[in-house]
Amino acid sequence: MISHAMIFAGLLFTIGAIGVIVRRDLVFMLISVELMLSAAGLAIAVGGSKWSQPDGQVFLIMIFVAAATGVAVGISLLLAVYQDRKNVDADELSLMREREPIE
Repeated sequence: MISHAMIFAGLLFTIGAIGVIVRRDLVFMLISVELMLSAAGLAIAVGGSKWSQPDGQVFLIMIFVAAATGVAVGISLLLAVYQDRKNVDADELSLMREREPIE
């Protein structure tokens, strides 16, 4: 039988996936991806505790480090895009625009 924590992890992952698909704002998309990563970490930790293995907790720490790094890089990229385009909408950023030539 599947535990309540695994159901919760699946629900969090589903909410994150829906957030990536539905929302077009890059900030909310970044938050949704981080939610999905946290749900995967929860599922790994629960699986490790079910079989009394510390590997799940080690992987959870590694996932948290990767998530923190991803947030730092993602926010810095979003700030750079916002300074350049004054917008963080994914649909508008996907359109090509002509740049001024560098002299």
